[in-house]
Amino acid sequence: MADPSTYRPAPGAIPTSPGVYRFRDAHGRVIYVGKAKSLRPRLSSYFQDLANLHPRTATMVTTAASVEWTVVGTEVEALQLEYSWIKEYDPRFNVKYRDDKSYPELAVTLNEEFPRVQVMRGAHRKGVRYFGPYGHAWAIRETVDLLLRVFPVRTCSTGVFKRAQQVGRPCLLGYIGKCAAPCVGRVSAAEHRELAEEFCDFMAGRTGNQLRRLEQQMQQAAAETEYEKAARLRDDIEALKRAMEKNAVVLADGTDADLLALAEDELEAAVQIFHVRGGRVRGQRGWVTDKVEDVDSAALVEHALQQLYGGDTASVPREVLVPALPEPLAPVQEWLTGLRGAQVDLRVPQRGDKKDLMETVARNAQHALALHKTKRASDLTTRSRALQEIADALELDSVPLRIECFDISHLQGEDVVASMVVFEDGLARKSEYRRFQIKGFSGQDDVRSMHEVISRRFRRYLREREQTGEWAVPEEGPEDDGARPDGDGPRTEDGRPKRFAYPPQLLVVDGGQPQVAAARRALDELGIDDVALCGLAKRLEEVWLPGQDDPVVLPRSSEGLYLLQRVRDEAHRFAITYQRGKRAKRLTAGGLDAVPGLGETRRTALLKHFGSVKKLRAATVEEICQVPGIGRRTAETVVAALASRTPSAFALNTATGEIMDDEVPQGTQHSTESGEPK
Repeated sequence: MADPSTYRPAPGAIPTSPGVYRFRDAHGRVIYVGKAKSLRPRLSSYFQDLANLHPRTATMVTTAASVEWTVVGTEVEALQLEYSWIKEYDPRFNVKYRDDKSYPELAVTLNEEFPRVQVMRGAHRKGVRYFGPYGHAWAIRETVDLLLRVFPVRTCSTGVFKRAQQVGRPCLLGYIGKCAAPCVGRVSAAEHRELAEEFCDFMAGRTGNQLRRLEQQMQQAAAETEYEKAARLRDDIEALKRAMEKNAVVLADGTDADLLALAEDELEAAVQIFHVRGGRVRGQRGWVTDKVEDVDSAALVEHALQQLYGGDTASVPREVLVPALPEPLAPVQEWLTGLRGAQVDLRVPQRGDKKDLMETVARNAQHALALHKTKRASDLTTRSRALQEIADALELDSVPLRIECFDISHLQGEDVVASMVVFEDGLARKSEYRRFQIKGFSGQDDVRSMHEVISRRFRRYLREREQTGEWAVPEEGPEDDGARPDGDGPRTEDGRPKRFAYPPQLLVVDGGQPQVAAARRALDELGIDDVALCGLAKRLEEVWLPGQDDPVVLPRSSEGLYLLQRVRDEAHRFAITYQRGKRAKRLTAGGLDAVPGLGETRRTALLKHFGSVKKLRAATVEEICQVPGIGRRTAETVVAALASRTPSAFALNTATGEIMDDEVPQGTQHSTESGEPK
């Protein structure tokens, strides 16, 4: 580990001009590339006390052995040079892209005497008209197959075209009417080019003229009793309409825009782009980004724009809609304008159809990230590597085949609950999820709550293990979970003990040093010393071990960290779901749900107006009548219904001391993903 002070540039040696800088390690490899409007303050920010740096930044500067920079004229030049160097050096501490495939585009070679329609990938060529990109080549071929019926443009290769010219006989497409056969002179070069240009107009969104022209020709043919020609034109119109349905209108006709959306967590981000041309979604692409460096949404947008438009296939539209604007905005906008050769509007949509479409793109990004996580988690080799990395980092004797994670959830100290999730072999075992209601009043004290729930879980474990004669149960205290079961312990079909009788190899708690210390204290009180323990702090993804002052920092690309994060997030989700259910039950337990004629809308209005059932109980009929939608008769009914319930009974429904079963399988509830208590 290098000391940054050993390679820190001398004071005043760094220029204040815009530029791009590179950090190199001891072997001369570039490990990070960055740009700055002014190099001196940016580089100076890296050479401060390591305690003040973000952990990922601190790791980078201690890995580096030297820094160098290149001065450029403007911020736009810095942006371009940064992108070029990232592509050239692939630095380990820069954002990593998994967009290693090229996306197909529909191309019309207008630079040839007889233009050809084909699927193309890679760099754009001069004189070729491009449409897309598309997610799959088959999507292009389906669209082209429909359009060739109306616009029979050549699709054959140069070799096939020349061979047909030599033998004087067209290929199969020429015989079935899906090619105008310019190779044998059925149409002239000028007529064929006109067909190609009409094809391009249709793909560009100018569809109305083509449909009106065909409809007029169909009506004229029918009037002249040329019914076969009219039927053929009718089928052509239907083919065009089917092709249009594949690219439904989403924005005003003629709108050209790219919409970019993100879905991210602490380790990764999914990027989704919709390409809208002529008001229709012409293509879609996306990729997953490893967040190796510490970046926010605005920085991710800037990186994504570099990835999207920095290559040779760049096609910048008139508008680029993003979820967050890069900072600073001017250089990026100027760079895009230079690529397009005209003004580019880079902005965040605020209302209307474009905002609605942006929400659709964001949902696609969320689904892409979820699918990526599912694929990553289902891979056996990846799971095995993740478990081994955890064992190595925590210095365990063996890989933790069973991991249990605990999380505490509450809303401003009310409805305090806890969750326990179980992962075996790196996969969630939802049938063994458990949820707890904190029995003692813990308020917002997550440490006390964690101690209580760990104690209860492992006291049950010891009690059920005692049935086999292998363990003695500590003397039960006031927080014991209930009567001791008699007889043989319950077992599954494969003979394994059910419920709490199966201990984890690794116990994970959501939190840092305080939560880990509380869990360790609970295990020590019960005499359990064969269960490994760690905590995962959410803000910096640090792994804390009992009795250690410094955390274990796993690499951001580590599969072990990814698994621990997934376990922690699942515990968080499960706890929040239970807490929301209790909160909703508490809000409706005051008797409002039993008031005749009082629906959900008016119940919500009453609670919103008064703030709580307790204040509503103290209100008069006249005060209740002031709530919109509440008449005097309804107000009297509400007062009578609340008066019929004693305050003590209501207190029993809302107090956190209500005792519930410790274990409730995950399948007994339904969850939503909105809101964030705790």
